[in-house]
Amino acid sequence: MTTSPVFELHIAPMFRATDREHMLSMIDLWSYDAVVANSQAILGRLAADMPTAATGGPWPTEWVDLFRRWVATGCKRLELGTAQLSLSKSSGRFVLSGTGTFPAAGYRGWLQLESETASARNYVLYFDPPDAPSGGAAAPFSLRERYPASDTRAVFVRDATGTREIPLTPPAPAVAALAAAADTEFFDK
Repeated sequence: MTTSPVFELHIAPMFRATDREHMLSMIDLWSYDAVVANSQAILGRLAADMPTAATGGPWPTEWVDLFRRWVATGCKRLELGTAQLSLSKSSGRFVLSGTGTFPAAGYRGWLQLESETASARNYVLYFDPPDAPSGGAAAPFSLRERYPASDTRAVFVRDATGTREIPLTPPAPAVAALAAAADTEFFDK
């Protein structure tokens, strides 16, 4: 389980679009590399006066402390994973599935809906490495997301190999059972 704050989960969401726009001539607050390179300067400004009161700031003390802890623990970020991906339709639902083996012991991962357009659902395959290396063998994984079959937009997944469209394939019996499962059953499997 993640104990160190992670850029994509904890830090980037605190920077609003307004904050990014105001700072873009100097730094892109949504860029991991830019935030890491300027983390001490950002921390100093957050502790003093950023964002300004006129733009909804300053941050609450808890947010500043979270940013400080993120810097102190090494500026952790998620990794893009790799998996065999498939998209199936069964029982009135689409099921996006990914299977594979994590890079090492202690990893966890998920498919995250990153954005939607009128023609596409865009996912990212994230791996969360452990804070410290763990012993043991790398675990196999099976990840899935499902959504109503009435949503016929194309599905794209961004992972360590790039972004690709996932074509619809006939469901395997196990995927068909998952598509038909109740929400509580689906997430327990």
